Amino acid sequence: MKVFQSISQFKSNKKTTVTIGTFDGVHLGHQSLLKKLKKNSSCESVLITFFPHPRMVLQVDSEIKLLNTIEEKTILLEKNNIENLIIHPFDKSFSRLTAEEFVEDILVKQLNIDTLIIGHDHRFGRNRRATVDDLIDFGKKYNFNVEQISAKEINEIAISSTKIRSALDNGKIKLANSYLGYNYSITGKVVKGLQNGRSIGFPTANILIEENYKLIPKNGVYAVKTTLKNKTVFGMLNIGNNPTIGLNKRSIEVHFFDFNDDIYDEKISLSLLNYFREEQKFNSLEALKEQLLLDKEAVLKSL
Repeated sequence: MKVFQSISQFKSNKKTTVTIGTFDGVHLGHQSLLKKLKKNSSCESVLITFFPHPRMVLQVDSEIKLLNTIEEKTILLEKNNIENLIIHPFDKSFSRLTAEEFVEDILVKQLNIDTLIIGHDHRFGRNRRATVDDLIDFGKKYNFNVEQISAKEINEIAISSTKIRSALDNGKIKLANSYLGYNYSITGKVVKGLQNGRSIGFPTANILIEENYKLIPKNGVYAVKTTLKNKTVFGMLNIGNNPTIGLNKRSIEVHFFDFNDDIYDEKISLSLLNYFREEQKFNSLEALKEQLLLDKEAVLKSL
């Protein structure tokens, strides 16, 4: 897959089949659309997405959290065999393009479009005023096809990024994973923590996620898996504020089973498999250790 950091970087002599969207999560609904994108074998497939997310730019007070970092989204789209990915910088200047300016200057002149594949409720252009019907009219004017994903198809899948965010916020990781078609993951660098876990026989890797827009699921204990030193490793993850030691600062810590190598400063991706319990405050580290032993037993049994 070729990755371009703006629309202006893309060059091709072939006709293209194009789709446009934020594609947050690259969930099963998105994957259904992407299959249509690849059907026209005589054209190059092009997916246009934006970063930052438009709501981050246009709604100053927006606190939207995203299912994927831009790196995670790129990996997921590559797995869906997209030929060309354009990650266009979204800013206020770009948002002021009229619908026809976008169609003529970008889709027709820059991308050499043959077919546009779009959701039935897609809106675009300045203030999102243009509809799919407008796109169909532009298609007739500029000689390209518009293929809609119908409301019926969307409703049959019944999946949205909003539903997935809600499931994750409520600890419903299996439901979120069923919508995504893969295990939700969090990716970050292993950094030094307070090492309290080591003192009670549960050493943990502290994960620093630098992208503050990434959605971190509900606090609590999860079963996870990852790949370390070219092998699959399972473990239990705690997301929370460490109330037992009075830290009151959210952290992400994972205790791996049967793995003790030094992985400080490495970037790892954790796949979340199941949610076990909410975060609790214990009266002592010994009481915490007793609960962690029970957690480990439950996680291992589930695996």
